[in-house]
Amino acid sequence: MSEVAEAGDGNAPEGVAITARVRVFPGTEREAHGVVVDDFGDFVGVAVEIGGHQIAPAARRWAVMLDDDDLVFVDSDQLVAE
Repeated sequence: MSEVAEAGDGNAPEGVAITARVRVFPGTEREAHGVVVDDFGDFVGVAVEIGGHQIAPAARRWAVMLDDDDLVFVDSDQLVAE
């Protein structure tokens, strides 16, 4: 568990925290249910660019273990508490 999660970040969506049940990609055909397993909070980075070309996108804030045992990484606007 990250230190950020233990300290609690006030920017988290209501009801979303480590061990909370959530829906990721709500309202889309990709919607799935799972449990938040980590909150990277302030450790979420920025995209990496070299010479004007993006070589890596920004990291996602939340790690969610889906009910089908897949692990996904999503941003706050891509999940809601159940």
